[in-house]
Amino acid sequence: MPPALDASAVRTWCRLSLKALGRAREEIDAINVFPVADGDTGTNVFLTVESAAQAVEAVFEAHASGGSRPSLAEAFRAMSHGALIGACGNSGTILAQLLRGMNEAVAAADETGPVPGSDPDAARALRQALKAAAASAYEAVARPVEGTMLTVARGAAEAAERTAGGLGEVVRAAHAGARTALAATTAQLDPLRRAGVVDAGGLGLLAVLAALCEAVTGEAPARPGAIAAPSPQPAPLPRADADTDAVPEPLAPAIATDSGLPEDPGCPADGEAGEGGPGFEVVYLLEAGEAAVGALRRRLDRLGESLVVVGGDGLWHVHVHVDDVGAAIEAGIEAGRPYRIKVTYFGAQAAAPAPEPAVRAVVALVPGRGLAELCEQAGGIVVEVRPDEPPASGEIAAAIRRAHAREVVLLPNDADLRPVAGAAAEQARTAGVRVALVPTRSPVQGLAALAVHQPSRRFDEDVVAMTAAAGATRYAELAVAEAESWTMAGICQAGDVLGMIDGDVAVIGSSLSGTAVAVLERMLAAGGELVTLVLGAGAPPDLAEQVEAHVREAHLAVDTVAYEGGDHTRPLLIGVE
Repeated sequence: MPPALDASAVRTWCRLSLKALGRAREEIDAINVFPVADGDTGTNVFLTVESAAQAVEAVFEAHASGGSRPSLAEAFRAMSHGALIGACGNSGTILAQLLRGMNEAVAAADETGPVPGSDPDAARALRQALKAAAASAYEAVARPVEGTMLTVARGAAEAAERTAGGLGEVVRAAHAGARTALAATTAQLDPLRRAGVVDAGGLGLLAVLAALCEAVTGEAPARPGAIAAPSPQPAPLPRADADTDAVPEPLAPAIATDSGLPEDPGCPADGEAGEGGPGFEVVYLLEAGEAAVGALRRRLDRLGESLVVVGGDGLWHVHVHVDDVGAAIEAGIEAGRPYRIKVTYFGAQAAAPAPEPAVRAVVALVPGRGLAELCEQAGGIVVEVRPDEPPASGEIAAAIRRAHAREVVLLPNDADLRPVAGAAAEQARTAGVRVALVPTRSPVQGLAALAVHQPSRRFDEDVVAMTAAAGATRYAELAVAEAESWTMAGICQAGDVLGMIDGDVAVIGSSLSGTAVAVLERMLAAGGELVTLVLGAGAPPDLAEQVEAHVREAHLAVDTVAYEGGDHTRPLLIGVE
């Protein structure tokens, strides 16, 4: 059978990759020592390819119902999109970007006419695709490091570029170039050299390229020779047997880990962080525009390590290692719409016997005694915020210490208090306390987070649930203007009632009840199930009753709860969930 690159070859490539990785993933997991020895790289690559394969199968099924077959461009697009949606871990995320780079090159070639399935133009198209894949992967990783999956991808692309032969020669050269680059990874990174292994992500990519070679040519790559590791501890010899789809046989490395304990599946970061890095891995899909993602990259790069952001056309896959989970998720919320959020704590995944449940506390910054009592009733430890006198980071850190907890969720409940709360969290972490800052911007968001707090859950799951509850709560507050001023809603006069939604003045009114109703109508126009009212010390006694009556009459399906918030400076705080 002559070499061919068409939709059927892409489908076969996915199937062979799955079969190969299914057999090799335990061995790949076993050599995962950089940068986090969490033993899941093979599993992550397998799950990513599985998602890509499912997307390709769906395209074939859709065409079969109409009696046609997909084009190469359609199959590649489905493979790339499926990998992006299902990317797991940093290795899977980088693989998704490699496939996206290949897809973009194939799509560009297809614009000038259907991409040919065989020599010689198909060979040129594949060379361009491999080159584009490697370049896009390097761009996606914030701080690329050699000796990783990136190095192997570039080795494959450069070997293919040097090959002037046909399609079969190109795929064989790419596989051979990847194998050579993989052998060199042992000497390029100290953790690999100490363990005497090659890069785990690179080995997974080699299996994928071996499957591509077989899918295109109909023949598995020739049994590779020894992969010479240029170090005092050479890497074990990967071999390919005829019945294993050219996947290297099990490696038997000496695994070097910090903890000596296996970890739950997470997101190893092929190509960035070193040992002793941040404690959490945050992964999510994000719907956002290109400009917003540029700002997101810069912000996450300052927050943590192992940053990889891949995707395009409004959909992105974000992966980062951080200490401040709330900040990483908040950055995604500000950039667009994050979902499928997953947080993994690198130190929490211990083998049986399982550790005893950690003692956990919630520390909340709140203005006024009434709100403090509400938070305390919900199980929170309170730092009261006095008017015009924000708490110092040392005061907040002292409250964290008073909790006598190994795990603490910190709720600043005010955007202006976020920096000082973050500083306090850092102080507590140096003392060995595990702290997550949920970026609540209003006390009503803090109340929503407290309402879903469950100490019995794993810490990262609890933090995600609390962050999601806070993020799903729009907040507003009423204030009385002290002087004439320009606002987002127009010019206000002294004594006017200002209705502020999410921090911006949206309504200018003459009465508290009328302004509150106008604010609520704007907020409920976007939907809502629960309205929370927190009354300040200066609120009229019938304010809550008037607002509740309006909600009952105008929005039958919306519930309302009201609390006496005490002496905080605003007459009314509003939350809509």
